[in-house]
Amino acid sequence: MKINNNSYNSAKQKFEKKPSWVRTLIFALEISLVISLLIIWFSFEGLQKSKNLWVLFFFSFPGEFLIPIVPHEPVLILFGKFHPPLTVAFVAIVSTLITEAINYSAFNFIADINPFRKIRHRKAVEKIVNLFKKAPFLAVWIAGLTPIPFYPFRFLVVIAHYPLIKYLLAVFLSRTPRFFILALAGNIIKIPDYLLIILFIGITILINYPVVSHLLKKRRKNKKKAS
Repeated sequence: MKINNNSYNSAKQKFEKKPSWVRTLIFALEISLVISLLIIWFSFEGLQKSKNLWVLFFFSFPGEFLIPIVPHEPVLILFGKFHPPLTVAFVAIVSTLITEAINYSAFNFIADINPFRKIRHRKAVEKIVNLFKKAPFLAVWIAGLTPIPFYPFRFLVVIAHYPLIKYLLAVFLSRTPRFFILALAGNIIKIPDYLLIILFIGITILINYPVVSHLLKKRRKNKKKAS
């Protein structure tokens, strides 16, 4: 699939011409929005138990933002128990597309920070990017539809200069059937809420364990060096 990057490059250049504080402010607002929604959701027990579709809509932001720390699958299964699967899939995909557009903007900002610029020019990263460029739409579609960790592709589309519109289209075509299947499973199987809570906690631990483990090891090494 041949990619025409002219429109993307011109838009990117215009964006980068803005004062750095503007991009920093936009990035800070994006982060603040997601963190605020996550704090609100964890702080109010009523929201966690609410079956209102607005809760599902806003949960998608922390559930799909950058490298998510909470899973969205158990939440979609839960809402599938109380709403038509098509409705659940529609609400989830609308909020997901908005979130992915924010992800694209946020990763654009992150990719221009000096440490990440160095990472981008490593041979291993360049090989992965070149491989991704051979079939970017298909790669995003497969990652969005299957349980493959999706967050690396959020960064890949940015450093590969893959157009936002094509990326969102691939997300739409892959995530919509995935969301529908999860909601349909909840509608048919009627998994008890307590099992969904256990599943939610279990997946959350699995998602965050590698990062937490790495940080703890790094902290131990720093303490040994300091002593």
